[in-house]
Amino acid sequence: MEPKDEECGTFDPNIPEEGPSAPPPGWLDDVHGYGGHSGGPDDNPLYPPPPAYNPQPELDRNTLVPDIRVPTISEDEAREALLTFVNSKWTYSAKPARNLTFKDLRPSTVFRYRLETYTETRTSAWQYEPYNGQAVDGPQYGVPPAPWDVPVVLPQRFTDTVEKIRVPHTSFIKTCHKCSGCGRTRCVACFGRGMKRCTFCHGHGSSRNKRCTSCHGRGRKRCISCHGHGFKTCGLCNGSQNLLHFILLTVTWKNNVEGFIPDRQPDFPDEKFEKVKGAPLFIDENILVYPLQGFPDQEICDISRKMITEHFNRHTSTSRILQQRQTIELVPLTHAHYAYKGKNYSFFVYGTEKKVFTSKYPTACSIQ
Repeated sequence: MEPKDEECGTFDPNIPEEGPSAPPPGWLDDVHGYGGHSGGPDDNPLYPPPPAYNPQPELDRNTLVPDIRVPTISEDEAREALLTFVNSKWTYSAKPARNLTFKDLRPSTVFRYRLETYTETRTSAWQYEPYNGQAVDGPQYGVPPAPWDVPVVLPQRFTDTVEKIRVPHTSFIKTCHKCSGCGRTRCVACFGRGMKRCTFCHGHGSSRNKRCTSCHGRGRKRCISCHGHGFKTCGLCNGSQNLLHFILLTVTWKNNVEGFIPDRQPDFPDEKFEKVKGAPLFIDENILVYPLQGFPDQEICDISRKMITEHFNRHTSTSRILQQRQTIELVPLTHAHYAYKGKNYSFFVYGTEKKVFTSKYPTACSIQ
């Protein structure tokens, strides 16, 4: 049985096959100051800032830190913190917490150092949109500004933000590379024929000597992808035949944070400190901060110098440093030793929230 094609579009050899989604090499014009573009989808060159954009540290400059006082807690505060902790554990009895006898409260000096370096990074990529008669800001209106000369509005400091800006005077119109300016592309599902072989009867028109009810005996069915036309509207230019190309600058502001707590308490897991707050002790903010000097914990001074040097070398190679901030927090930590029913136990109270950590508790009974 011969298939009937009168209900579908005829094959048109003038309608091209789909081209690549990305422009081929050499398709786009070169723009001064924006080298490194190939036009590919992953093409997004990074532009390190000119040396004058980054501040330079002064040699042998340091930051003095004031005297420190270690906070303490009372037995009532320690007991209340333990009761709050026990009540959150349904298998723990509150009786030991109420009746324990404190033997010693040992406060520790725990300093948390944090360095924040707020940076700005600029990358760019070619972008396009269907051209439908909109204004074209091309090089005839002026020289495109260099990546770091494009004006931006600075966000609130130390907040991560991304802004995309169309670079002035980089726009131009180009024939759509996917459809070669036709506005339509050949349907890849039916190879431009508008019909596809019926999958039920495998193109025979019948099955088991019965007329195929799916294709009504034709052996072919209208292509669902192109609705039988044999072509589809170009997905890039939406049928407009032309694309407006331009360079899109991506400006990324990022707060790069690094912290450090000296490991001075072997029985207390350091990761617990990450989930609690400390009492602000020292805040130093400037375009560039300088290593600490005169702090009672020399390890904090050493890590301050190390981190500041590393941040400067790491971030100035790719980004612009806008601001830095170094802080010291005093994170309360008290090791409470107590006795209950003739046995000795202990627990830790830590953070300004007075959280509790204990590796052993007198009972795991839910009866209170």
